Amino acid sequence: MCMEQIVQQIEAYKQEIAAFAPATAADLEQYRIKFLGTKGIVKALLSEMKQVPNDRKKEFGQLLNAFKVLAEEKYTQFEALKDGEHAAAGDTDFTLPAAPHRLGTRHPISIVRNKIIGIFERLGFTIAEGPEIEDDWHNFTALNLPENHPARDMQDTFFISKNPDWLLRTQTSSAQVRVMEEGKLPIRVISPGRVYRNETISARAHCFFHQVEGLYIDENVSFADLKQTLYHFVKEMFGENVGVRFRPSYFPFTEPSAEMDISCFICGGKGCAVCKHTGWVEILGCGMVHPKVLANCGIDPEKYTGFAFGMGIERITMLKYQIKDLRLFSENDTRFLEQFQESY
Repeated sequence: MCMEQIVQQIEAYKQEIAAFAPATAADLEQYRIKFLGTKGIVKALLSEMKQVPNDRKKEFGQLLNAFKVLAEEKYTQFEALKDGEHAAAGDTDFTLPAAPHRLGTRHPISIVRNKIIGIFERLGFTIAEGPEIEDDWHNFTALNLPENHPARDMQDTFFISKNPDWLLRTQTSSAQVRVMEEGKLPIRVISPGRVYRNETISARAHCFFHQVEGLYIDENVSFADLKQTLYHFVKEMFGENVGVRFRPSYFPFTEPSAEMDISCFICGGKGCAVCKHTGWVEILGCGMVHPKVLANCGIDPEKYTGFAFGMGIERITMLKYQIKDLRLFSENDTRFLEQFQESY
């Protein structure tokens, strides 16, 4: 086909396009197939480019592009027919109620985090936050964990490879160190946040999780104050009938130190995988702030004493809602998340 014949065809198609006025979405679809489809007129004309002499290819290309734009603009002009045909037919009942919008739900970790914060805020604690990428001093050294201290092996840490003095924080105690360094006494804060440890992911452990740590420093603070504070927390969170016990433990930043257990809600104390078949679940560590930690932060240990505690929010959530696999919290399965309607 010579170029003059192609030009004549294009002019004829232009007249057809100008006169096109579809009445239905089906008419518009037929137009699309005829002109813009894979085997449509536009593609067919483009294939004729190889027949055009080289000295006229630019002229022919401009002509084809203009024709293609014309065909596409005509289709776009009537594209609303695809969505509006049923409405135009008059079959929409405008008296019907609108389609409801589904409301999202709070993540169970957020629910329990807010509950914990609310309990301690009523006791006069304020919130202290800190960075998730922390330096060695605030995460370890200030907390009585100097370099090469064997207790550092208790936490398998993610270090920043370009600078080993920086790391992903392993505990929110680093935020408490920053508060103590400010020297505004007395101190009564909780530090909620995400922490990171290089642990094997399982039903009981993850490489990232959430903590709430508490700190109270003043004159004449005792271990009895710590125990009564935590007894109150457990009763508020789990109810009056929960069993509680303290066990001696070791933490480098507290002395004396203890771990607090509650009776396992999942098995009712009979023994299961979550409680390691003991009937008890450890929910937090606690103790009196070590005098070296106070001194490292510029606080006189001869005048002031304090207590500290820390708990994993995932562990509390698993007990509260009887969830057996910690991995569910980070899988974003809406079937799981939609079960939690409670808010605080």
